[in-house]
Amino acid sequence: MPDDNLGAALLIRARNAITADFGAAAQPEPHHPALAQPGATFVTLTQAGQLRGCIGSLEAWRPLDADVRANASAAAFRDPRFNPLSREELAGTRVEVSLLTPAVPITFTDEVDAIRQLRPNIDGMIFECHGRRGTFLPQVWESLPEPHEFFAHLKQKAGFAANFWSPDVKLYRYEVRKWKEPEKH
Repeated sequence: MPDDNLGAALLIRARNAITADFGAAAQPEPHHPALAQPGATFVTLTQAGQLRGCIGSLEAWRPLDADVRANASAAAFRDPRFNPLSREELAGTRVEVSLLTPAVPITFTDEVDAIRQLRPNIDGMIFECHGRRGTFLPQVWESLPEPHEFFAHLKQKAGFAANFWSPDVKLYRYEVRKWKEPEKH
């Protein structure tokens, strides 16, 4: 299936981007025609199921190959929530790549209407207002399954209070295709 081939190509490139910073040998990288096309990815790193880094692009502005490499390196070494990944942590770190669809604006009348339109486990969301922006990948629904709670945390990620609302709020939704490395035992 071409989707699986793309997933393998992205995961290997993401891991190679991280291991390159440690001078480790790269795994052979399978070719996929989509890698030359513009693409937007998020690379999420976990250790024992816990977040260890997550950085990405919301818009496709560079080739998919370059995007996944840059975001993998950023997730490992420049996520401000974590210290840079150490060589010792590398073996216990699991890589996940999410490929985003273009974000589309949501039309709503108020906050209640906006929340009503959320599609749990499908939508990634972007919240924008007053020059600030936050996003949650669809995977966040796994830990915040209730739409009101999901929305409140998204507002906080954007730098607002959980109960903040303004007529200037803009919302966008996107979906992802995602691939994860197998669990390490």
